[in-house]
Amino acid sequence: MADKPRPLRADAARNRARVLEVAYQTFAEEGLSVPIDEIARRAGVGAGTVYRHFPTKDALFRAIVTSRLQRLTDYAKELTDADDPGAAFFAFVTLLVEEGKGDQGLVEAFAGDGFDIAAAIPSAERDFLAVLDNLLTDAQRARAVRADVDVRDIKTLVVGCQAMLRHCGDPELSRRMLAIVRDGLSQT
Repeated sequence: MADKPRPLRADAARNRARVLEVAYQTFAEEGLSVPIDEIARRAGVGAGTVYRHFPTKDALFRAIVTSRLQRLTDYAKELTDADDPGAAFFAFVTLLVEEGKGDQGLVEAFAGDGFDIAAAIPSAERDFLAVLDNLLTDAQRARAVRADVDVRDIKTLVVGCQAMLRHCGDPELSRRMLAIVRDGLSQT
């Protein structure tokens, strides 16, 4: 019988939580290129503390992306019971795009730029795409979304819109692009 891992001491748990918080903020603002030593400095801990909890930068980013994808997946699951599947689908797509405005790390992860979600955390990617596919399929059954698009098309559109929003920062352009995407996806 395998021994259970010992729970973290209170100070170690605080340090881990602080590292995750700072890493999330840093990756969101600056993307994946920020070195671990810089994250440690901003968190007020030594690099050894970061490496003790997260042996690699990928492990740290994996923990952050897993948490973010789980939150998004949970929200999408809540939307699957909506009375209007089309509105639920478009609300989720809009949320995904708008999340990219303030989270460069998420944009890079969705785009596979420096971090391959499917390879690093296949279950999180699979769960996220499955719930997105459920929202899409429900919207297609309700004839709110054209039938010739699939979940890969939607992810590609989201990645493109996220990148555009991240780099231009114009809220009016954001609204216009999302309206164009909605019109393009809508059943005609």
